Amino acid sequence: MKDEPGALRDEDAFDTSAVHEWLSATVDGLTGLPTVRQYPGGASNLTYLLSYPDRELILRRPPAGQKARSAHDMRREYTVQKQLKPVYPYVPTVLALCTDPDVIGSDFYVMDRIEGIILRGDLPEGITLTPEEASKLAYRVFDRLIELHEVDPQAAGLADLGKGAGYVERQVRGWSDRYRAARTPDSPDGEAVMAWLHENQPGDVRTCVIHNDFRFDNVVLDDDLDTVGVLDWEMATLGDPLMDLAGSLAYWIQADDDDIALLSRRQPSHLPGMPTRRELVHHYCERMGLPYDNWLFYDVFGAFRLAVIMQQIYYRFHSGQTHNPAFANLGMFVGYLFARCEKKLR
Repeated sequence: MKDEPGALRDEDAFDTSAVHEWLSATVDGLTGLPTVRQYPGGASNLTYLLSYPDRELILRRPPAGQKARSAHDMRREYTVQKQLKPVYPYVPTVLALCTDPDVIGSDFYVMDRIEGIILRGDLPEGITLTPEEASKLAYRVFDRLIELHEVDPQAAGLADLGKGAGYVERQVRGWSDRYRAARTPDSPDGEAVMAWLHENQPGDVRTCVIHNDFRFDNVVLDDDLDTVGVLDWEMATLGDPLMDLAGSLAYWIQADDDDIALLSRRQPSHLPGMPTRRELVHHYCERMGLPYDNWLFYDVFGAFRLAVIMQQIYYRFHSGQTHNPAFANLGMFVGYLFARCEKKLR
């Protein structure tokens, strides 16, 4: 089953005619108004399918409501992909960036659609994997992350993408500030975890291009389950590769995790044969020549960062800025993730 969009949510609709008028002046060969459908995620930037008679395009735009100051930067997301494409072939082909607020009220960009399979909670109907195939798939996907981290930022024209050394410190401070700003009355205090991260942070092990949201449901596979695309580059930057791996593995729910973790699973990482988080850490670090003796810090940071991401989304739901029912229970998982962090530190 291919990854397919659904109905357009009323709160996320835009003026299709205005988009077509602007886009057709920029991209050749577009005739007639496109049919617009929306991909069901939308927890961060919103993603739409524009279906023309002989071409399908993807439109990305920010969500409504309060947003972190540095988040949802369409210009940056567009530029990162445009520069990376020649040296990292899994990046989508971006076509046009609109910075005129009169079109839909915000910046947006359009790119070619990459057709394929996206693995979400469970395997699509008709696909089965032996334990050996599941293991091969997981390591093959994480090898794409390794290949990204091996990209030369200078060669990609992205040497100015980040702020240089001090990435770990900036991340600990920045995500702590974001959590405090997005707290709701029903959310945990979190200060003990944030203090531990501040006091135990290591220095940067390396600076490279990082994705910052690398997981199965941002990877497009062909029918042979080989990677043909990596999506959602909004948080890409220059930073520490182990921090990128930590963020990715925070989503990696394995078969022996507790029931609450298994309820939050968004990818089929629990299947027989799928490697554990520790096995993926060893594979990655051995391939990259990096140490993993201080993985506790990265493990706790990854869970904390995921808690903050969920809290920011839940804040928008709690304050009525979005009514997507998928966000209603995120507050419960924020509490769970903080409890998991505290358990690791005992």
